[in-house]
Amino acid sequence: MTPTDHLYPVILAGGVGSRLWPRSRKTAPKQFLDLTGNQRSMLQEAFDRMTPLVPPEHIFVITNREYVDAVRDQLPEMPPQNIVGEPAARGSAAAIGLGAIHLLRSDPQAVMAVLTADHLIQKPEILRQTLAAGSELAQAGELITLGIEPAYPETGYGYIEMGETLGAYQGMTARRVRRFREKPDLATAEAFLAAGNFVWNSGMFIWRADVIMAQFARHMPQLHTALQRLLPALGKKDEKAAFEQHWMPLEGNVTIDYGIMEKAERVAVFPVDMGWHDIGSWAALLEVLPKDANGNAVQARHLDYDSNNILAFSKNRLIATIGLQDMIVVDTDDVLLVMPADRAQDVKKIIRSLKENGLDHYLE
Repeated sequence: MTPTDHLYPVILAGGVGSRLWPRSRKTAPKQFLDLTGNQRSMLQEAFDRMTPLVPPEHIFVITNREYVDAVRDQLPEMPPQNIVGEPAARGSAAAIGLGAIHLLRSDPQAVMAVLTADHLIQKPEILRQTLAAGSELAQAGELITLGIEPAYPETGYGYIEMGETLGAYQGMTARRVRRFREKPDLATAEAFLAAGNFVWNSGMFIWRADVIMAQFARHMPQLHTALQRLLPALGKKDEKAAFEQHWMPLEGNVTIDYGIMEKAERVAVFPVDMGWHDIGSWAALLEVLPKDANGNAVQARHLDYDSNNILAFSKNRLIATIGLQDMIVVDTDDVLLVMPADRAQDVKKIIRSLKENGLDHYLE
């Protein structure tokens, strides 16, 4: 038996990706878009990374119920029953719990790898090696997270403080997690890098499905009770009623970090360099896309004079730029967004303004 015989990658693919508005919208969120220009969506890339490691029937996708058909269209290789639709978002802890009960229904020995559909990973073979290593360590009952070796003092990510070495697994080194740290200011991030025992929190995890269920029972008893009551109804005619009764009353938006990882006692981390990028904003996309000689990332018909480090996107329109520096220009059929790259997080303020002014149709 190999460490991956009972490994099940579970890809979280809900969410709207509002910080990539106006391209990412409720009817076509970022996980279903080809953002990197390689003719595959973010979700398809996440699936492609796993097929050299496990068969398609071991891969699950947790998404919003309204996106189930879109997942089926994009991933016809997946068994339809492996595409799980939440009737309402209740945070990453609940989504992970829903994945866990689906795995336990068919394999009591299931090892769950929690991945997401909005990461760019430029060294997928390192991810697969780490998942194999994590599958081995998970047998000991550890909760395992993947930590990204930091390349610079990033202030937009959470950090993990590492302690002693636990051992080598499949050629990868595991360390004890001392604690999780919130997104730091610049001085704190610089101190983390100088200390040498901090990694970025990637939001990817590995554990036995029964172990995470035991953690839910201990730290999130309301969620655990709901999951236990949903389990016998999965795939049955009373499934919809069971979700209405047990899922809908759950507290909204509790993350797995807050609900479990910050409270659990046996947490391990694999520090890795897998070419990881969280594609959470236009600035993040500008950072990772291929650039021309002037540092410009272009997905459009584009004419330029004397611009540097700009992102230009349009499906249909010619974009002409002159003398821009560190700017983002995004054109869709009904919206033109122009902003400095360092203001990319402020897209959420535009989203709020659209809602306040009755312009919600621009979000659909």
